[in-house]
Amino acid sequence: MTEQNLRMTDRDNPPDAGQVEAWMGAEPYRYWQDLTRWIERTYPGVFNPEWLYGGKKHGWSLRYKKSKSFCTLAPERSRFALLIVFGGQEREKVEAIREDLSQSTLEVYDQATTYHDGKWVLLTIDSEQVMEDIRRLLAVKRKPRGSKGP
Repeated sequence: MTEQNLRMTDRDNPPDAGQVEAWMGAEPYRYWQDLTRWIERTYPGVFNPEWLYGGKKHGWSLRYKKSKSFCTLAPERSRFALLIVFGGQEREKVEAIREDLSQSTLEVYDQATTYHDGKWVLLTIDSEQVMEDIRRLLAVKRKPRGSKGP
C-alpha cells in the first residue's frame, strides 16, 4: 500500500470524527479518542487543535500547538500514527526518562531522524503500553497542568 493510500487526502474536506473512525478502524480510533481526551484533561484550554492538509503525500493531520508544536495526530488506514518533534533540551529530558519507556518506543525514538529543527519521532499507537509512553513523552514537551513534570 502506498503512502497516498494510507492517508486521508481529499483536500477539499477536512475529516470529521466519523470519517476518521471509518478510515482508521475501531481499535486505532479508540486510542485516538483516548489521547485527545487525555490532552484536553491534562492541558485544559492550552491547545486549539487544527486540521492541516499536508498535500497528497501526507494528507490530513490534526496538530496540537501553542507557541511551538506539541504533537500531530495522523489518521492512517487501519493505523493511528503520532508525530512528536523533540528539540535539543527536550531530547535531554527524554534521555532522563529512557528507563521508563518501553523497548519498542525506545527503538523508534533511537532510529528517528534528527533534523535542524529537532528529532522527528513517528510512533504507531497500538497498545496501552505505547499510550503510557506517549503520555511520558508529551509531559517532556510540556509540563502537565498542576504537575511538577515527568
